[in-house]
Amino acid sequence: MRILLDAMGGDNAPDATIKGAVLAAKEISSQIILIGNEEVIRKKSKEFFGKDNISDVASNITIKHASEEILMEDTPTIAIKHKKDSSMVVGFNMLKAEEGDVFVSAGNSGALLTGATLLVGRIRGVDRPAIAAMLPADGVKGLLLMDAGANTNCKPINLLQFAQMSSIYLRNTFGIERPRIGLLNIGTEETKGNDLTKESYKLLKEKAEEYNINFAGNVEPRDCFLGEIDSLICDGFTGNVLLKSVEGIGKFVKKTLTDSLTKNIFRTICAAPSLPGINEFKRKADYKIYGGAPFLGVKRPVLKAHGSSDDLVFYYTLKQAEEFAKGNSVEKMTKDFLESRNSTLQSQ
Repeated sequence: MRILLDAMGGDNAPDATIKGAVLAAKEISSQIILIGNEEVIRKKSKEFFGKDNISDVASNITIKHASEEILMEDTPTIAIKHKKDSSMVVGFNMLKAEEGDVFVSAGNSGALLTGATLLVGRIRGVDRPAIAAMLPADGVKGLLLMDAGANTNCKPINLLQFAQMSSIYLRNTFGIERPRIGLLNIGTEETKGNDLTKESYKLLKEKAEEYNINFAGNVEPRDCFLGEIDSLICDGFTGNVLLKSVEGIGKFVKKTLTDSLTKNIFRTICAAPSLPGINEFKRKADYKIYGGAPFLGVKRPVLKAHGSSDDLVFYYTLKQAEEFAKGNSVEKMTKDFLESRNSTLQSQ
């Protein structure tokens, strides 16, 4: 298994990508290919590990040189078309040519979506690929948020396809036979919401059986983390706001809890018997352990890591990337979409 890692993508690249790759390389069997400026990567390897050659640090890490990088402020389409030797474009071309099995980047989200769509291609029947992010929630697996930021403006048909892709992904990756799919809204009533959510509700309700979607109806944000649904569907703008709000609340709770328990020696001593439970809560609320988010709807495996990812996030994301590729989720999704499409055409 070969993992292609955009070494120059993200706010903390290339430091975080290199350190995260070395951490992950010790625990996974896949080859990790760092794509980026070779001179810069070698200098960082010398700085961090005392070795000019990154392969001397971890034998399953190699470098693929790319002279350019796509910046966060770059216009996605222009960057993909004109920065042909950027780490992101080189990575996509390697993935398309089957010189790698999965591509990971924390770079410009718009450019990542554009590159995945234009260079790798969409699964037939999918209008818009979307980011499927796993959030902390009650239960073993967490809550799958779809779309978490790829498509800021959506139509009801897009949300229907997000629900279908979520169902297929959860069945094939986590073994959830009948994933419960909820539509994010400001109320549970069918008449609540804006035009998009009201029309999407009608379409999901109408097509649920045909597309094998276990539609649970509208879900309010305050109820979505209670373990009663497996996936939450929304447009990418709303999803990204929710994602970052959850991350912010998680950081606030962890900091407040730590400050409170360490305020003085007496609180610290009294809290000692509860430390296992407190640490378990901290672990479960930490978004970093969920790694990156797969782009669902493209022909080859692509994962988006947080733009602010540190080495620990890349460590978890690379482990996740190996499992994602090994699980053949994309091949299974392509097959299921084709069968669904054929079934729909036959019924017409």
